[in-house]
Amino acid sequence: MRSRGLDAGGYVTLVCRPIPENSILELVTAFSARPRGVRLAMVGDYLPDQDDYHRAVVDAASDEVVFLGSIYDPVELAALRFHGIGYLHGHTVGGTNPSLVEALAAGNPVVAHDNPYNRWVAGQAGLYFRDIPEATTAIDALLADATLRARLAAAARARHEEEFTWEHVAGQYEQLLLDVMARAAQMGAHT
Repeated sequence: MRSRGLDAGGYVTLVCRPIPENSILELVTAFSARPRGVRLAMVGDYLPDQDDYHRAVVDAASDEVVFLGSIYDPVELAALRFHGIGYLHGHTVGGTNPSLVEALAAGNPVVAHDNPYNRWVAGQAGLYFRDIPEATTAIDALLADATLRARLAAAARARHEEEFTWEHVAGQYEQLLLDVMARAAQMGAHT
């Protein structure tokens, strides 16, 4: 990550499409509220000359916020997550977000928007926020307490292992198909 101006263990990440429902402005404002001593690595294309929301995000960013642009190489993105000390996730809509799942797999402690989707996915690996003051408090706690980060990181890896491995997900689909086939066979036997 040094090629991107980031030192291992010296940044948190935020990976998402730069749209308002992903709470980027809130997270950047909260992160930039005070000097952090770490960087915020922002993955995504921010075009302040073309988009008012992007301009607001860039304008709210302190000099500790680094705009990396889009990263499509899965190895580079995985390395970025692996070497970070946390992940900020502001998605307010949707379901099981792949970026959040990948952050858990990397053992990233999470600061996430407080909604049922994010709480189900991150579980005990997250600190949650609904507004800028709560996001600021969560980021403060995450960055100030190495013991908390270690506990959340362990919870992230455990949650990923419990719910999001390919074996577990494929096994659930396999069981669903077996159940449907068994019901279909029972229905066929009764006709």
